[in-house]
Amino acid sequence: MAERVRPGITTAELNEIGSRVLRENGARSAPPLVYGYPAEVCISVNDEAMHGIPGVRAIQPGDLVKLDLVAEKDGFFADAAISVNVPPANGCGRDLSRCAERAFWYALSAASVGNRVYEIGRAVEREVRRSGFSVIRELCGHGVGRTIHEPPSVPNFADRSARTRLTDGLVITIEPVIAAGNGRARLEHDGWTYRTEDGSLAAHFEHTVVITRGQPVLLTAA
Repeated sequence: MAERVRPGITTAELNEIGSRVLRENGARSAPPLVYGYPAEVCISVNDEAMHGIPGVRAIQPGDLVKLDLVAEKDGFFADAAISVNVPPANGCGRDLSRCAERAFWYALSAASVGNRVYEIGRAVEREVRRSGFSVIRELCGHGVGRTIHEPPSVPNFADRSARTRLTDGLVITIEPVIAAGNGRARLEHDGWTYRTEDGSLAAHFEHTVVITRGQPVLLTAA
């Protein structure tokens, strides 16, 4: 899907690419299966932060496109997302998407047995703030495995109430969702799409990881 993001292609066409690849590999899109989401891929553009619904919208030069896919195969689930800058890249969008990815890698270094969940969020928030951006606190990572959302929730900020300890074999998503503005988001009338309240750009980067006694294992990395 990322390779096909270009001016003129519609979000519905990108969704169909993702759907076809899933079918060819004997997998299914999980959001329709679990929650009745009305498409196979969550595709969010510019100020849409998460869960945007694909449709007739055509991608424009300079757009920041988030591709968020949860796949199910043989009863197991995995979740990943990337942010794609459409040439010519918007400078803010480029910096924002790079920050989301950097924040992920910093957070991954905190994802080890014995650490508490909030240490992942603290690592994300530190890098995002250092870069001059904001965490969207309403949106967070989560456990994943036999369904999309399992315990624990994995906030993207230093939420001291997130005191669950990471255990060997735990499978979670780490997914910084950040904004160029104040970081507040609202749910749109469609009941799915989260959009920044101030209209600022949003970026999202995510992998599914397994906590181990050594380095965490990235299940959704190529």
